[in-house]
Amino acid sequence: MASSSSEAGAAAASVSATERRGIPGAQFVEDVETYLNQSGLDVNSALSFLQERLQQYKLVEMKLLAQQRDLQAKIPDIEKCLDVVATLQAKKGTGEPLIADFEVSEGMYSQARIEDAESVCLWLGANVMLEYSCEEATDLLQKNLDNAKASLEVLVADLLFLRDQVTITQVTIARVYNWDVHQKRRMREAAITEEES
Repeated sequence: MASSSSEAGAAAASVSATERRGIPGAQFVEDVETYLNQSGLDVNSALSFLQERLQQYKLVEMKLLAQQRDLQAKIPDIEKCLDVVATLQAKKGTGEPLIADFEVSEGMYSQARIEDAESVCLWLGANVMLEYSCEEATDLLQKNLDNAKASLEVLVADLLFLRDQVTITQVTIARVYNWDVHQKRRMREAAITEEES
């Protein structure tokens, strides 16, 4: 069974429509009989391969959706940081202090009085914080925001491509299954006709 599944994979890969960032394209099967003959598979092996491919698509979709959720949570955080740095820059040189509330721990807040901030500290991840000038921080945050938005656009396009591949694979599974049912019905009718004559 495993060898027939790998044969099906080789056959489908050679006829695969397109590929997007490592996601193989699904082949729409116009004529099931031709597809089975070209791939050298029986119906059960073809259905098994297609079900396996569908599960692979679902797994990739789950991973991409998790990445999309992460990016959608990260973008507002970056925008909020940019706003804070812009506010600090706007207050610099005015002589007017910035009064800010910040969270010390969960549910516990304190007030800070910030006067002419020359630099800010940014969390980079992995428990690393670096001090940047306000201009450097703005540049870094803007670059990170642009990268996150670009990554989100690519992810959305990947998800659309993937959903198309899932739909094509599901339709192909239904077509192969229905073709098999139709063939069995024809064989049964032919056997009954033969017995009657």
